[in-house]
Amino acid sequence: MAAALENELEVDNEDYYSLLNVRREATQEELKSSYRRLCMLYHPDKHRDPELKRQAEQLFNYVHQAYEVLSDPQSRAIYDIFGKKGLEVEGWEVVERKRTPAEIREEYERLQRERDERRLQQRTNPKGTISVGIDVTDLFDRYEEDFEDVPGGGFPHIEINRMHISQSIESQLLFLKLCLCLSGTPNHFRYCCPLWIFVNTEFGAGDIRGPLFGMKVFRNVTARCFVTAQWGLQFSSRGVRPSATTMMARHLDQNTMGYLQWRWGSQSAMTTSIVRDTKTSHFTLTLQLGVPHSYLMMSYQYKFQDEDQTKVKGSIKTGFFGTVVEYGAERKISPHSVLAATVSIGVPQGVSLKIRLNRASQTYLFPIHLTDQILPSAVFYATVGPLAIYLAVQKLIIMPYVRAQKEQELEKQKEDSASEIARRKQEAEASVLLMQESVKRIIDAEESKMGLIILNAWYGKFVSDNSQKRERAKVIDVTVPLQCLVKDSKLILTEASKAGLPGFYDPCVGEEKSLKLLYQFRGAMHQVLSGDTEPLKIPKQTHRINSET
Repeated sequence: MAAALENELEVDNEDYYSLLNVRREATQEELKSSYRRLCMLYHPDKHRDPELKRQAEQLFNYVHQAYEVLSDPQSRAIYDIFGKKGLEVEGWEVVERKRTPAEIREEYERLQRERDERRLQQRTNPKGTISVGIDVTDLFDRYEEDFEDVPGGGFPHIEINRMHISQSIESQLLFLKLCLCLSGTPNHFRYCCPLWIFVNTEFGAGDIRGPLFGMKVFRNVTARCFVTAQWGLQFSSRGVRPSATTMMARHLDQNTMGYLQWRWGSQSAMTTSIVRDTKTSHFTLTLQLGVPHSYLMMSYQYKFQDEDQTKVKGSIKTGFFGTVVEYGAERKISPHSVLAATVSIGVPQGVSLKIRLNRASQTYLFPIHLTDQILPSAVFYATVGPLAIYLAVQKLIIMPYVRAQKEQELEKQKEDSASEIARRKQEAEASVLLMQESVKRIIDAEESKMGLIILNAWYGKFVSDNSQKRERAKVIDVTVPLQCLVKDSKLILTEASKAGLPGFYDPCVGEEKSLKLLYQFRGAMHQVLSGDTEPLKIPKQTHRINSET
């Protein structure tokens, strides 16, 4: 089974809940009631025509299969997690019949963790960082008269004052994790020891400070507390410099961590921190006492609950070195890219702008030093400049690119699912034919009591322009299937996608769909437009159309 789980499960358009038109939390009674009704509709013995009888038998078996899965607690738990494909995976003998749905979910989570670990062991994970320091102080702090007689002196001087490039490759062989870093960043070897102790050994070379050897130990003390200890030896022309660091961390509550760290070496210090991380915010308070730097820092980050994962942050740090105020923003610009900008204003550091781009596992850093002093013009351009550039790039480059990517993915999805949609369309048409007699009886019964009559129903993507041809190409007529679901002058649809309902299929794969209904109740006209996955219950007074309209 573990081997079978290595492959990603495909998305299954055949939703058993939608087919039976029941909630995902439906009881056994609700399942049985819906199953009996569909059995009466699709029972092969009710049809004499050989072709209709064959189609009815196929749909009847499909409904029976859906009911068998959802009525069995164990099979239903597997289906809720894996979908239909999960029921076809061999090796589910690990799921004993006596296990509850909760235990099955725990078993799945354990198997998925093992799968992720195996993938991590088998793959190579390259990481890299490119940092380019730029000095543009000549833009804001210069004497114009000193450059009047110099050729080209009218243009400010911009220089790249530093550059750092590092690349690492991680791979795991058996229980040994090797990280090779080309930039002088320490190499890492991780070995998992008994008693939940992790040991890292570090080797570094190529740095101007000389070779480095170190070791780091991690240990869980309790379920809410862990400690780390690190020792290092830095070899240089001046001799060997030893260093040591110890840190203890504890969960103060569900969202808050407390840290206490002691560092001994060239920059000895004692640091304590409180970090609170929630769904909408991140707060950090840090106090450090040490040589040569002691400081107090407080930072706050607000997380917007939007599609782009936008974050706004600000911090203040004060100590023996002066005071620094930072503010900035971070936003996801593509599925694999995050762009961030931070303005730093400090005494005596001046004003600087830091731009960071994370693209997959690569990081690009551009620290730009604007002035050595705090000048209003530098602060203004550091704040407004990146925002204006981002908006321009977002509108002219990023949005067209993302839109083109989505269109390509949509076209590919349509091509891959063309045969499946054709099959679903054929099943839906057959289902509509089988519903005709039942629908006539339902309409006669509803008309006799001035009940619910579905006059017109369309499902798919509706367009705003007046092109009827284009609109009809995007929607399908579902009047008969919905009338067939009417019971006691009521129509109730659950929150599942309506593409799985009997007589329905998806006319526009990957696009946003809606259901448009025109119905009559007690002699009055009603109209409603409902989203694809929105629950719907009719009739309602709010759907009524005024006689003048």
